[in-house]
Amino acid sequence: MNRAERLFQLTNVLRGRRTAVTARTLAEKLGVSERTIYRDIQALELSGIPVEGEAGVGYRIRYDFDLPPLMFDRYEILALILGSRMVQAWSDPELATAAGRALDRINAILPDDLKTLADQPTFLVPNFLASSPLPELSGTLRRAIETRQQLQLKYRREDGQISERMIDPLGMIYWGGKWTLIAWCHLRCSYRQFRPDRILHLTELGSHFETTSTHSMEHYMELVREEHESGC
Repeated sequence: MNRAERLFQLTNVLRGRRTAVTARTLAEKLGVSERTIYRDIQALELSGIPVEGEAGVGYRIRYDFDLPPLMFDRYEILALILGSRMVQAWSDPELATAAGRALDRINAILPDDLKTLADQPTFLVPNFLASSPLPELSGTLRRAIETRQQLQLKYRREDGQISERMIDPLGMIYWGGKWTLIAWCHLRCSYRQFRPDRILHLTELGSHFETTSTHSMEHYMELVREEHESGC
C-alpha cells in the first residue's frame, strides 16, 4: 500500500470511531510502525483534517467532519470518459469491464448538462479488436507482469523467422496504434520489445523473477530517455 492509500484508509478508520484509537492499534491495522502513524497523523493535520488526540492517548476525527465530494469540471469529465473508452477499446477484457463500471459511476453523478456533453458522439474510440485474440492475450501478459511470472514465447520476428524466447515480462507500452511488450530476453541477455500480435504461442512457466535497479521497466525507460536525449 502506498502512502496516499494509507492516509485515505487512516482517515476512514478515524472517521468511523466515536472513541480515540491508539497509535499501536492503528499501526497493527495498517501494517506499519507507530512512528509511521505519528507522521501520517501529522500529515493529515497539515492537510486540514481535524484530528483530535495526542500520542499515548489516541486519535479520532471530529464527529462533524466529512470528506468533501470529488467535483470535476467539464474538461476533466471529458478526459475521464475518453480515457475510460480507450481502456474499453484497447485493453484486455478484465480492464475493459472495470472501465465500463467506472463510466457507469461517472454517469450516475453527472448533472444533466454534463450528461448531454458525455453522450454526444464527438469523441469516440471504436473497438476493432472485439473479435481478435489480442485482448485475451493482453490480459495474460498484464497478469504475468503483475505477478512477475516468466514466460516462454513462440514469436514471429519482423523478417518472418520464428524464434523461441524465455522472457521476464516487465511492462507494456501503447504507442498510439500498437501495444509493445517490454521484457528481459534470456536468449539475448538484454531488453527486447515484442509485438503481442506476433506472439504465436505463450506458455506460463510457473517460475518468477525479481526486478532490480538494472532489471526493471524503470531502468528500461531510463535507457530509452538517455538514447533519445543523445540523439541516437
